[in-house]
Amino acid sequence: MATRVRKAEYYSMKVPNRPGAGAKMLETLKAEGVGLLAFTGFPVRGGVQIDFIPQNGTMLRRAAKRAGWKLSERKAVFLMQGDDRVGALTTVLGKLAAARISLTALDAAVAGGGRYGAMFWVKKKDVARTSRLLKAA
Repeated sequence: MATRVRKAEYYSMKVPNRPGAGAKMLETLKAEGVGLLAFTGFPVRGGVQIDFIPQNGTMLRRAAKRAGWKLSERKAVFLMQGDDRVGALTTVLGKLAAARISLTALDAAVAGGGRYGAMFWVKKKDVARTSRLLKAA
């Protein structure tokens, strides 16, 4: 399978860095029937930033409102998937570099079964150009 890139929406929020906080959030989303394409967290200034990449943004926003969470505004993220091989990310990242589009962050992992997945972020001003360049659906 060729590498596929698509644009998705994501939301973030800051939470206290406490054991079990992420698990509790995931339980809340499970109970609300919210599917996630990705869920990440990392430390920021005395807490943790949580990023949600939902299958359905409306469902996530509704569940967050019921739970009393303060989500960020909707933002864009790019999801990349393909066959795992040496240098799997280089074609896409090379296109971005040639277009002088900088990444603000990237996470990638082998998914098993000879596949990989990645998610990356660009500056807001570069989202539309990145979508066009990569033909991101």
